[in-house]
Amino acid sequence: MPTIDARHLDGISETALLTLHQRATEAARPDGIIDDPMAIGLRDTLGYDYQNFGRTHQATALRALVFDRVTREYLDDHPRATVVALAEGLQTSFWRVDNGEMTWLSVDLEPIIHLRQRLLPASQRLGQCAQSALETSWMDQVDDRGGVLITAEGLFQYLDQDTVFTLIAACANRFRGGQLVFDSIPRFASSHSQRRGFKLSKDYTSPPMPFWFTADQYDELLSIPGIRAVHELRYPAGRGRLLPWINRLSYQLPGFARLRAPVTIVEFG
Repeated sequence: MPTIDARHLDGISETALLTLHQRATEAARPDGIIDDPMAIGLRDTLGYDYQNFGRTHQATALRALVFDRVTREYLDDHPRATVVALAEGLQTSFWRVDNGEMTWLSVDLEPIIHLRQRLLPASQRLGQCAQSALETSWMDQVDDRGGVLITAEGLFQYLDQDTVFTLIAACANRFRGGQLVFDSIPRFASSHSQRRGFKLSKDYTSPPMPFWFTADQYDELLSIPGIRAVHELRYPAGRGRLLPWINRLSYQLPGFARLRAPVTIVEFG
């Protein structure tokens, strides 16, 4: 039986429940593409009508796998690094990628941090910072001696471009030699979200997503002082017959860069 009422979450914070539900549902499938028992337990502990979110799909789990992969690769080279998860929501990434040495800092608004503290296991290497990711005082809590990887999973699309680029520039200036990884959506998806909204069910429409950014715009990031390299990370193939074919084709056909929803890694000089 659920023990914590999560119906107080709204707006962008409510999307934390959406992504948790998508990931947990995928993890619970016999043929699921992600192993995430922590997400299943967390979802089932929260009192919320997840049917509000409509049909489930693989996309959220596929995105999580990309972030997991780049995090593990960074930790292979920097085993005692600090990973900063901006607007982490109800992600359970720490338990999927923990190498036993790294430090993790979860940054999110107070209602989300309160739920995380109540419902997720504590660790001396897991810190919680209850504030907006845009209030950059969280940087003062980061031990950067072993390297820094900053993740922004499902965050930037809800901001505007000036805000996103200002935050990236601040990270590049503060954490030389570190990296930042984020996902974004193409222009047509952003336009639809602002004009009509993505109506996932009769009761739920996702918040507007004003920020759009694709791989053919990487020169804009490279113009920011302190950024030395920008790369796109490929999504896994996914489950089924059609999706792997579509994924492969989207990376092969010329012109598709502006239509993909990329996961981007930014390297600081």
